[in-house]
Amino acid sequence: MSSNESAAPRPQLVNWDTAASTAASLTPAGPTMKPAEIARSVQNIRRLADESVAHVHAISRLDAARDLRDSEVLVIDRASWSRANAQSFRTLLEPALDQLAASRPDVMRSASLALSGTLTGVQLGTILAFLSSKVLGQYDPFVPSSHGQGGRLMLVAPNIISVERELNVDPSDFRLWVCLHEQTHRVQFAAAPWLRDHMTVHIGELTSGLMDRAESLSERLGTVAKQLTSSTPRPGQAVQTQGTARDTGVLSILQGPEDKARLSHLTAVMSLLEGHANVVMDGVDGSIVPSVKTIRRRFNARGKARGPLEKLIRQVMGLDAKMRQYSDGARFVRRAVSQTGMDGFNVVWDSAAHLPTEQEIHAPDEWIDRMSLRRHG
Repeated sequence: MSSNESAAPRPQLVNWDTAASTAASLTPAGPTMKPAEIARSVQNIRRLADESVAHVHAISRLDAARDLRDSEVLVIDRASWSRANAQSFRTLLEPALDQLAASRPDVMRSASLALSGTLTGVQLGTILAFLSSKVLGQYDPFVPSSHGQGGRLMLVAPNIISVERELNVDPSDFRLWVCLHEQTHRVQFAAAPWLRDHMTVHIGELTSGLMDRAESLSERLGTVAKQLTSSTPRPGQAVQTQGTARDTGVLSILQGPEDKARLSHLTAVMSLLEGHANVVMDGVDGSIVPSVKTIRRRFNARGKARGPLEKLIRQVMGLDAKMRQYSDGARFVRRAVSQTGMDGFNVVWDSAAHLPTEQEIHAPDEWIDRMSLRRHG
């Protein structure tokens, strides 16, 4: 190999710079506000984020809520959220890409993959731009905070303000309600400090499995594109509301048999995390958020009013399928808590061996029996 060849940078399966720049250019503007109003809102959201931790502790009974110094809270705008998630994707995926570069340099050097890297960067950036106006908050455990190895809780101020205005609800009540949900995720990872590395390993294995077949990536993405084209509604045509995510979701095309098992485990973990957060939210009453009943009613009704284009995008990306998984997770947690008490259920955070399988998410009594936790009956 010549010195020029050895010095040449390797092509990227994902062009991260393109992803970040695409997301920044496509991210829609937030609500119009004066600088002083923005500053007051950010300060208020930050204060309520701090206030919410004590409530999460009281409901979840997780003592990890007493000390969250290893992680941090960021009140950010949409573009910052997009950049942060591009960074998180890079943190999760690059180890597998580096492994591929070492084991399959022929694949990484191909011109077609160099082109695919640019296209994939554009696609990722487009997805992040779409999500940047939808996400109210997110706990990212994978990129260390500036305080330590804990993650970062991101509260997207423009989206919180936009939704509270849309729903015409009390701003402070709504902001506290959002913070309670997101802080629950922060507390979960503090209660299970092993969980971050556990998920990182499994995501890495899933990514490595996909990358092992990287040479057929272009063909498989072409299949996805054809399916998306066939599922795009014509003017006046109703959008299909069932089955699209399962039939055309990108992951369904990229999975092999081993990948399905890996994805099943990650699905169970994500269902647990979101389901538990939803159950904690169920414990929030008028003494904590005075207008909580109004917020719940209007927020749930809002989800039914999405337009045809947004419904299609959510189905293609599998977001609606994820929401169904999270509902399953909430049912799992409710059943487990009803049978074992909150303290009994909390053994789930003790070790990876205590995590439910996807089968157990749908049949919580199997998990309860496996943990020998049944309190009565």
